[in-house]
Amino acid sequence: MEPNYANWVEWLFSRFPAYQNLGAQAYKPGLERVITLLETLHIEQNKIPSIHIAGTNGKGSTAAYCASLLQEKGLRVGLFTSPHIFDFSERIRVNGEPISQAHVIAFCKRYQALKLETDASFFELTFAMALDYFIEKQCDYIVIETGLGGRLDATNIIEPKVSIITNIAFDHQAFLGDTLQQIATEKAGIIKANTPVVIGEKNEFTQSVFIQKSTAVSAPIYFATDVELNIETIPVDGYQKKNLQTALLALKKLDFEFNEKQIKSALQHLKQHTGFFGRLQVIAEEPKIVIDVSHNSAGINATLPLIIKQVKRRLFILYGASQDKDAAEILSLFPPKAIVAACVFSNPRSKTIQDWQALGIKTIYADLAVAIQDIQKQMGIDDLLWITGSFFLLSDLPDQKKIF
Repeated sequence: MEPNYANWVEWLFSRFPAYQNLGAQAYKPGLERVITLLETLHIEQNKIPSIHIAGTNGKGSTAAYCASLLQEKGLRVGLFTSPHIFDFSERIRVNGEPISQAHVIAFCKRYQALKLETDASFFELTFAMALDYFIEKQCDYIVIETGLGGRLDATNIIEPKVSIITNIAFDHQAFLGDTLQQIATEKAGIIKANTPVVIGEKNEFTQSVFIQKSTAVSAPIYFATDVELNIETIPVDGYQKKNLQTALLALKKLDFEFNEKQIKSALQHLKQHTGFFGRLQVIAEEPKIVIDVSHNSAGINATLPLIIKQVKRRLFILYGASQDKDAAEILSLFPPKAIVAACVFSNPRSKTIQDWQALGIKTIYADLAVAIQDIQKQMGIDDLLWITGSFFLLSDLPDQKKIF
């Protein structure tokens, strides 16, 4: 580790409000600060062709598919996603390699030396750092995932070559609205004039919102479910197939075509190309342990059938959630026969032991490693443990050698 890297990351989190740690009080909608920030730092947000991705669920997966597929064409691809799971550098990658610690330090020092009056958010500064790094690394394409929403998200200052909205479901209602139409309106804010937009999912409540916005700005609109792409032989299932289809259609609009061999290679090298982690990922066998970052009702509903398909005998669920999540609703989605336990995670936004007790959960753990070890002792070889509910829960995973 670079000397003082940890201190600078801590400075980033403490100096600039971070949604990952603070939640709602760190949310700073609006584009004025990020525009000022980039102008002051002389960073051109449209120097590199980009793909911009919003949506309630599946943004990270779709971004990873886009980035990995483009690398199969021999391109140097920058990828900006959030939140990170283990280390800050995961948010900013070039061809799968996280941003160097030296660059993080140099950028923070450069910003600090400016002594700006503008109070940029953690996310805005991180996004500026990403753009700066992608330009330095001379990327051919960049894939940018929104932080929260779309219309007022800091990333919405880019003029992409194609926009993607994966889907719309209930999440972050305090910021985005209480109806699917209101949430869709916020996400539709990334639709740009004369720029194709691909919608990953057709929904009777939101379809008209997207069509209305795209028509108003003359943006060609495509629904991934309307387009036949021959990916039947590709080894992905359920919602991930939908995300892959969305990515392929978006890239097709940029005149990138992929044969079966290239698609399979992009999937095979997904982790190497993008650092892809925690989506229906098997981390142990016999008994099987699957980790997943599904954290709202729509995500759990999409993931559950794929989990159940893998269960040979009993299903154990270890669930963690942030304070702002409706855990009662998600608990109601779990199969009645599943053996459910809750786990508190180290991020300050975690639900507490008292929160879980109030929800009637009898088995509650204060440490993820202890929870896994304890549940493993109860499991038979044909049982399955599904660890889900939050990126932050997975970030507490210790070194695998210690627990598996």
